[in-house]
Amino acid sequence: METSNTDGLREQLIMTDPEFRELAREHGRYEARLSELSALQFPNDEEQLEEVTLKKKKLAVKDQMHDIMLRHQNASASAH
Repeated sequence: METSNTDGLREQLIMTDPEFRELAREHGRYEARLSELSALQFPNDEEQLEEVTLKKKKLAVKDQMHDIMLRHQNASASAH
């Protein structure tokens, strides 16, 4: 997927697909919390574990979003 096409498709899906929109919001929440955690100079064990867990969750959400984008692209290609 080309970046410009990917960005456009992502924006379109955020506006039209409720599942994709919720995944994008969730991804953003994980990103924001990871930024907070990475800013900590001396994170404790709990914060370190939370960071690892959030990275895994964020990646899983990104994979789900990518799958939706591929399905949408394949459906569009089949329609032509």
